[in-house]
Amino acid sequence: MANANLNICVLEKRLLSQTEAAAYTGLPIKYFKTTCPVQPLEIRLGTKSWDKRDLDRWIDTMKEGAEMATQEAILGKL
Repeated sequence: MANANLNICVLEKRLLSQTEAAAYTGLPIKYFKTTCPVQPLEIRLGTKSWDKRDLDRWIDTMKEGAEMATQEAILGKL
């Protein structure tokens, strides 16, 4: 039996199209368009790309806000 080597290299994209960015955040495209404050980059003329790191920061900020709201609600009940 012959041996075969298969070398696979998967590079994860950092910049996403609007459709990919919406899917990455788990939001429907219409909601993403109206809600996401992250500004896209225009590296190539006419092509907008969203940086995953910027999207992650936005999501983290929303989580921090939710945590603070929860903490304030808990303190308000005391």
